[in-house]
Amino acid sequence: MASLNVGNLGEYLREQRRQAQLSLRQLAEAAGVSNPYLSQIERGLRKPSADILQQLAKALRISAETLYVQAGILDERDRDEVETRAVILADPSINERQKQVLLQIYDSFRKENAHDAATHDAAHDPANGVAHDPANDAAHDAANDELPHTN
Repeated sequence: MASLNVGNLGEYLREQRRQAQLSLRQLAEAAGVSNPYLSQIERGLRKPSADILQQLAKALRISAETLYVQAGILDERDRDEVETRAVILADPSINERQKQVLLQIYDSFRKENAHDAATHDAAHDPANGVAHDPANDAAHDAANDELPHTN
């Protein structure tokens, strides 16, 4: 697990709170944390747990994963997925039901593509004992067409 990047997390939380038009006291109350504790988080003096981040995310109506990335808890490689989710969840022009449907569709596409990629990789992995027939490989055929034929 990465170390917490508390300064950036605090700045990010403050910005999200301001965008949500919440006072420090209102957010603290909604998240179930004390006003001084939230202030210390925003100033980068405290390292909140994943549970506290989840409570703050819920109160701010953003994804907890977004806060986990900001805190350095969630791996940076997952940032694209997290940002996509955050954009969907933050869009004020669609309602909660529509957001959930979009996220379900997004998840199904990601799972389908991951499955397809895994199936493709397994079919072309010599370690699996699956013989790869280059004659059926379009890229291989195209490359061979460009080579001069010798007999």
